[in-house]
Amino acid sequence: MSIFAPRAKSRSFIDLRPVGYVIGLLVACLGLTMLIPLAVDIAEGRGHWPAFAESAVLTFAIGGLTALACQNGNQEGLTLQQTFLLTTGVWATLPIFGAFPFVLGATEASFTDAFFEAMSGLTTTGSTVFSGLDDMPRGILLWRGILQWLGGVGIIVVAMVFLPELRVGGMQIFRSEAFDTMGKILPRATAIATQISVVYVALTLACAMTYLFLGMDPFDATVHALTTVSTGGFSTKDASFGAYSGSMEYGASVFMILSALPFVRFVQLLNGNRRALFTDSQVRAFAATVLVFVLVTFVALLNTFPKHWEEAFREALFNIVSIMSGTGYASANYMGWGPFLITVFFFVGLVGGCAGSTSCSIKIFRYQILFAAIRTQIKRIHLPHGRFSPRFDGRPISGDVMGSVMSFFVFFTVTLGLLAVALALTGLDFITSISGAAAAIANIGPGLGDIIGPAGNYGPLNDTAKWLLVIGMLIGRLELMAVYAILTVQFWRA
Repeated sequence: MSIFAPRAKSRSFIDLRPVGYVIGLLVACLGLTMLIPLAVDIAEGRGHWPAFAESAVLTFAIGGLTALACQNGNQEGLTLQQTFLLTTGVWATLPIFGAFPFVLGATEASFTDAFFEAMSGLTTTGSTVFSGLDDMPRGILLWRGILQWLGGVGIIVVAMVFLPELRVGGMQIFRSEAFDTMGKILPRATAIATQISVVYVALTLACAMTYLFLGMDPFDATVHALTTVSTGGFSTKDASFGAYSGSMEYGASVFMILSALPFVRFVQLLNGNRRALFTDSQVRAFAATVLVFVLVTFVALLNTFPKHWEEAFREALFNIVSIMSGTGYASANYMGWGPFLITVFFFVGLVGGCAGSTSCSIKIFRYQILFAAIRTQIKRIHLPHGRFSPRFDGRPISGDVMGSVMSFFVFFTVTLGLLAVALALTGLDFITSISGAAAAIANIGPGLGDIIGPAGNYGPLNDTAKWLLVIGMLIGRLELMAVYAILTVQFWRA
């Protein structure tokens, strides 16, 4: 049975109860998660725990009551419209409750700033409006890390379960990847999430142990492990990864790369398929792209570090991997590295990692499909009577996948341009507007310039700009079309 099997009796409206039921459960779970930073605040002894206590009770109560109110609408399958609404609704709703500790806690943030920070966390964007992180209560710092960690595993499940079925951005090409995509939506999501979560938790623990071994204290190692594996980039330091150096940067680079690979391949690896990861064309293309950009940056940085080639290579590796994976850590203020490398970093952020990973942006497979289409078209020009078809990973690319990918590129470019113009209309300069738009839609984190660059943050921006960026984060994290679809009249008439 298809997960989008039509109802026995057609209706003129969309039943929102199944959507509300799932969102309510997730909100209640988010409230329970707040007990972890609450315990940390109690242990720290600075008296900041009541903010998490109040937030946890309020969040759990609202989520639980919503789930109970919608329970009679729970069903085995979801319609297409319900699935679109659920996918978007989760990411639009959870940041509201994730913002409570920021409003009620030591930061005493406005709702705009708190919502911005929570949305940035759950979408694993990593843009922050907060400064003074070094002196901030540990509960708040851990909560930022938890938000990103939850958002990281959440987006993998969305990418593996929902987006292929919704035919979003060419993701339908992965519908038969290792999991049967037909059946009951929630049980199947649970099965996939369970297997992926094992890998996700294992990578997080390994990352934390690596940071501990390399010299981080236990708390910083924990938070940075949460935000590294989720490719989120929130740090416990105002200087981000600039507070660390040497081997720590190599360790972070390894786990950022691993987290940008398809998690389904790790699952297959654990199930005995030793070749799954290494024969994936996405993985090979991602590795080759990282290598090229690192070498280009390394050569350019030799002018900056003429007598320290190891430092030049380390900074090139760490910052390229951080930006390309969408993590957004910064180990240095690369705005001082010259216009060439600044331009490189801007375009690297628009590449992204692999589909089915915690990384973001356009993603490697879409470029592979784009280049395959270009190669095919060139062959047709040279040999008009030949029969050629683009292929991905050895398989022919169907027309609907090709059209979906091309539509994604068009919508991505148009959205980027419109958001940049809107930001400029709020009074921001050109560099801040264009890089801020790219950082939001591609979920990268830091932008360019003196305000939102690697040495700054998003705090000085006006509220209008922040809300525009929040919208950009949401649209970008859900691959654009999942959000745009529900804004059409046809969606509500279907």
